[in-house]
Amino acid sequence: MDDLIEQALLFDYYGELLTQQQRKIYQEVYFDDYSPSEVAEDEGISRQGIHDMLRRTGRTLADYEAKLGLVKRHNELRLITEEIEEAAVRLADGDKNALAVIRSLCLKLRED
Repeated sequence: MDDLIEQALLFDYYGELLTQQQRKIYQEVYFDDYSPSEVAEDEGISRQGIHDMLRRTGRTLADYEAKLGLVKRHNELRLITEEIEEAAVRLADGDKNALAVIRSLCLKLRED
């Protein structure tokens, strides 16, 4: 998965667990396209301090994901729904096996 998309998903799921300053700086650098130098100047801290905070924040988000797995689950659900869509198209085209695939995928969703 593209790193920026991964970072965005991690931030979407776990961003509220960060401190206000972590959220603000992480969002400005990764999503608002500010340079670390610009953010450092605005915050009154060193550029190295911004880099350190970004690294720590990235590790924190990765730790949350390792413990909770919400992004992984999001990706799994996305893949399953894509498979259901593809099977629905095949079903509409007359593929009789597609219904069994759809049922199987729906059962998988219920089990997880």
